[in-house]
Amino acid sequence: MNDNSFDVSPRDITILKARVANPTASTRELSEILEEEYGISLSHNRINEILRMMSEEEIFRETILPNREMFRHYLFRLSFNFPKFEENWSECYDVLQNDPHVLMFFTADSNYQWHVIAQFRTDNKMERWVHEFFVKHGELIDQFHNTMLHSVHKFKTEAAIFDNILLETEEGQKYLEYEKE
Repeated sequence: MNDNSFDVSPRDITILKARVANPTASTRELSEILEEEYGISLSHNRINEILRMMSEEEIFRETILPNREMFRHYLFRLSFNFPKFEENWSECYDVLQNDPHVLMFFTADSNYQWHVIAQFRTDNKMERWVHEFFVKHGELIDQFHNTMLHSVHKFKTEAAIFDNILLETEEGQKYLEYEKE
């Protein structure tokens, strides 16, 4: 991802930061928080418009994350049988993209491995899924590593992550300074 992939104003980053810090606040309450903590004076209607626009532009997505105790989480690492890759990768990719158990799917390592974080209610359900996955896509897979993530200690984005973005501009720095007052 290139550093300039999203051109978002410091004001809008601050609104997003306030939303992440206060996920259940109404836009009316967000309006008050923004005024008090950052000196940003906007109506709740305007805040709603800005959040909707950022959502439509996929600057953020609203996602419901169930309590991490509801599921067991697993990390799968897949490497490929490259002679079979060209004819088989696309279907496997689509299956992983659309599988409801897959929480996160990404490419990592210099060996072009796919990594999948998946969630299942029980080990037996995970084992059955892996079996079915191999029945369907085993020809593509050279190696498959499975790690159960026994204790997921943190599973959320902190609002403070946006401070790094705000520090990049003078306007953003002013919002952070206002917050400290």
